[in-house]
Amino acid sequence: MDILINSSNSTNANHFEQRIRASLENELDRFEERLTRVEVHLSDENSSKKSGPADKRCQMEARIKARDPVSVTHKADSYEQAIAGATGKLNNALEHTFGRLDNRQ
Repeated sequence: MDILINSSNSTNANHFEQRIRASLENELDRFEERLTRVEVHLSDENSSKKSGPADKRCQMEARIKARDPVSVTHKADSYEQAIAGATGKLNNALEHTFGRLDNRQ
C-alpha cells in the first residue's frame, strides 16, 4: 500500500509525514492487501497566517483494488487532531465497505 501525502504547505507535509505513515500503517494494516494507495491532503482553511476554529483539514482517500475509492474528511483546531479524526473515519469507512463486500460473497 502506497501512502502519498500532499499539503498546501510543504513544511506541514514534511513535519507530519512520519506520524501519518505510522498511524495509517497501524490502523489499516488488516486492509493492506485490499488497498493500492492512500492519499492524504492537509490544508489550512483560513491560510497559515490566520487561525480559527476547526480550520485545519485532513482529507484521506483510500484506493481499493477493483472498487471505487473511499474518501473521508475531518476538520479540527490542529493538524494532529485533523489527522487522527480522518484516520479513524477512514478505518470505520473501510470496515463498513469491506464488511458489506464480504457479506455479499
